[in-house]
Amino acid sequence: MPATTVSRRRWVVLAIGVLAQTSACAFVYGVPFLVPGLRDALGLSLAAAGTYVAAPTTGLLLTLIAWGAAADRFGERKVMASGLLLAGLVVGTVALLPHPGHAAVLGLLAVGGAASASVFAASGRMIMGWFPRTERGLAMGIRQTAQPLGVALAGLVLPGLAQRTGAIGALIVPAALCLVSALLVTAFAPDPQRPPRAEGAREGSPYGAPVLWRVHASSALLVVPQFAISAFATEYLVRQQGWGVAGAGAFVAAIQIAGAFSRIGSGVWSDRVGSRLRPMRQLAVGATLVLLVFALGDAVAPWLAVAALAVGGIVTVADNGLAFTAVAEIAGATWSGRALGIQNTGQNVVSSLTPVALGAVVGAAGYAVGFVVAAAAPLVAVALTPVHDEPEPSW
Repeated sequence: MPATTVSRRRWVVLAIGVLAQTSACAFVYGVPFLVPGLRDALGLSLAAAGTYVAAPTTGLLLTLIAWGAAADRFGERKVMASGLLLAGLVVGTVALLPHPGHAAVLGLLAVGGAASASVFAASGRMIMGWFPRTERGLAMGIRQTAQPLGVALAGLVLPGLAQRTGAIGALIVPAALCLVSALLVTAFAPDPQRPPRAEGAREGSPYGAPVLWRVHASSALLVVPQFAISAFATEYLVRQQGWGVAGAGAFVAAIQIAGAFSRIGSGVWSDRVGSRLRPMRQLAVGATLVLLVFALGDAVAPWLAVAALAVGGIVTVADNGLAFTAVAEIAGATWSGRALGIQNTGQNVVSSLTPVALGAVVGAAGYAVGFVVAAAAPLVAVALTPVHDEPEPSW
């Protein structure tokens, strides 16, 4: 590895990368916290409010791969700084407009999401380049805590601020965070050194072999148990177990915090065993079992279902950083941005579809049947994860 990657500066770069990702997530995944205020202020139906929630994630999904290609071509710092700057300016404009129309707000939210995608595509690549292989699992595990941190920050700040500034005005906070992150990336997060390439040399696509496709597919399948629990745990505890809303919310929040730490723990585990995919497959086995235990508990022993939710909220998110690390290592330095963009796109698509599809099954047949059906996804991932074909990293 180049000397830069083992310098102390790597921890500064990691901290800035986490802040940048947290800032982007606070915007992209923070809009749902503004729905009550949006409906009151703009007279929206619930379906219309849903378009505001979907606008940033739509922009994100449409541009992840393009931002990844830009990171491969121009470097991570330029991509992250320019994307964060654009996101901060666009989202800040939305927040400060005095009387924005529906079309203007939706368009600017989508552009803000598209700009935020730069961080999703490039921050992982930057962190991978700064850390040696023996620390990448840890580093990427820490990086993957940014999403729950961003959602938690949005949940703590945006609803209260919306009551004072208006729902749209509350977006000034993630806008400011994006601008601060852009400055920090520019000043303190240079691109990692790369092995020099021979003039005129071209790197072939890593997608000629099936390994990367299998990692993408298996990690997308592992999104299903994660969102089965995160999307339905509160509703299940309140409606089926008779818990209070506050108690159920606190229970789920505690699980989310533990789940964030599990991403770091699984990263350390992968560093020690020298493999990303072996722990990922073992966690897929665990996710399958925990969904089946929940289904059994829902049918015959309610306490067992609650215990399965607690364990599942930790186990089902622990694999997330492993998949991203494996994808970047397999793709190599010249393709990792595009590969991480594809990885992000697949996971976000599945995370959007899972609550809708599983909600329909649960509504028709009940939680036990719904979670048995959901358990098929991680079970397929067990077989699909290419453990025996995991190559040595090319960088």
